[in-house]
Amino acid sequence: MHWQKLFEDKERQFWLLHTCGWIGFALVYYLGSFLHDMRNIWLFVILLNAYAGWLITIPLRYLFRYLWKLEPWLMVLLALASSYVVGALWAVVKNINYWEIYKHGYRPDEWLYYFSNSVDSFSVIVCWSGLYFGIKYYQLLQQEKQNALKASTMAHQAHLKMLRYQLNPHFLFNTLNAISTLVLIKENETANAMVSRLSDFLRYSLDKDPIKRVPLEQEIQAIDLYLDIEKVRFEDRLTVIWDVAPDSRQALVPSLILQPLIENAIKYAIARTEEGGTISIHAKFFGQDLLIEVADNGPGANIVDGQLQRHGGVGLPNIRERLQSLYGNNFSFVIAHNKPSGVKISIRIPYQVGQDANQD
Repeated sequence: MHWQKLFEDKERQFWLLHTCGWIGFALVYYLGSFLHDMRNIWLFVILLNAYAGWLITIPLRYLFRYLWKLEPWLMVLLALASSYVVGALWAVVKNINYWEIYKHGYRPDEWLYYFSNSVDSFSVIVCWSGLYFGIKYYQLLQQEKQNALKASTMAHQAHLKMLRYQLNPHFLFNTLNAISTLVLIKENETANAMVSRLSDFLRYSLDKDPIKRVPLEQEIQAIDLYLDIEKVRFEDRLTVIWDVAPDSRQALVPSLILQPLIENAIKYAIARTEEGGTISIHAKFFGQDLLIEVADNGPGANIVDGQLQRHGGVGLPNIRERLQSLYGNNFSFVIAHNKPSGVKISIRIPYQVGQDANQD
């Protein structure tokens, strides 16, 4: 973790790489001098030259920051020119170190000898400059990649929230109408209980983050609130059967993933038959998956290629999109005919317990 923070700081990163690079230069130069001279005085000259290179290339960093803003061709041209100037100056420093320390005060006859070996020095400085620009381009690409990933994540989260909040408004309208009817017929206690359950259900739906997943046990409690409201509307016409295995109650599921399924069954099965019907909800752990099934015994529907042929419905496509966003291809969402009548919707998602990974 300490090293990760160190490399995230670009200022520290530069000084670390800059210093390590010149230490590496000194080491390579020393290893290449085994056949030349192994005296301590020669090692001192190598270290002094490396330190001179360390110092003389620091101004290049600030110059290259300015060149970075120019056109590419002009940036390359000026970077090469400045590298040549710095390389020539470094060559002079290295020659002086060599003559004054290693040669004990030797002086060349021609002043041009001070610039001897400038080509080799220029090559080293060009390598330093190339590494500088290469690392800077890499950092830029990494930053753009992080920005794109962040934008994609934000768009993904916004998409999930939009899908979760597309709950069928008919439920709210029907509930408010039922409450209004109860008030008109003086069923004040029932109306008050219905308002309380509606308030609890809406609070749950707004409090739960659409991006996060919750234990199935919490979903069951929320669906019980929803069903209590619907039972006031349909009274004895609505029967609900729960069959939830104990080991599946702590499994993580997308929040309010069951409500649209049950609402769909009530709207197209219970509400369309005079005698009402039954909704059965099953959940169990199988292998590495959680299996959830919501079925009704209504009149059924037209199902083609696993899709309900209904116009204007957003609940079921909404669920499929949410599952796709959360689990990729590691899920299944199947709509089929129930036996002897009705519609059965089956969901398979990975079995996970504990804290939702999406919360981190």
